[in-house]
Order: sequence, then C-alpha cells, then structure tokens
Amino acid sequence: MLTKEEMPACPVATTVQLIGSKWKLLILRNLLARPWRFNELRKDLEGISQKVLADSLRALESDGIVARTAYPEVPPRVEYSLTPLGESMKPILDAMEKWGTEYKKRLCTDADNE
Repeated sequence: MLTKEEMPACPVATTVQLIGSKWKLLILRNLLARPWRFNELRKDLEGISQKVLADSLRALESDGIVARTAYPEVPPRVEYSLTPLGESMKPILDAMEKWGTEYKKRLCTDADNE
C-alpha cells in the first residue's frame, strides 16, 4: 500500500497510479462480475503473461483493492475478488465503459459520413 508521502498530490494521478495499467483495469473489469481463479483470469485476458498477472494481482492486493482467498482443499484453490474499496471503483469503470461505447459510436458515425 502506498504511504501518504508516496501518493501524488493530484487525486487523478493517485487513481492512475493505482489502476492505470491496461492489465489492472481489465482485471478489475473481470472481478466486478465475480471472483476469479488465477488461471481463469490468465485465459480470459488474452496476451497477459503469468508474471504480469501475478505482479498486477499482488499490487492490487497490496493496495487493498483485491482480496486473495486461499481455500484449504486438495488441490489448493485460490480466488481473487474485489474488496469493498475495489467495489467502490465500479462507478469509475462504468463511466469508462460508457465513454468508450460513445466514442466507438462516434467513430462509426463519422466514418459513415465520409
């Protein structure tokens, strides 16, 4: 977790620092729907390496956004889910989805008008 001294002064920069990578945003998108296992995420997030996924999940967990739950079963089962803090990011991701949808519509409309 970032210390107060490590956080940027700008709140937007703080948010970007926490979730600004392409992969972190896509991980959060998936976790908004339900808890996921590591290999499920890796298969769903086409192009992500095992190392980047592990590092991203570790960082999100360290920042209090993602929870890692290990079940005492054989074979071991680990699931990742959003914490309440992570759930509070839903409006941000919803706004990004809405903006992206509108942008894509605008591009298609502009292309049709050419």
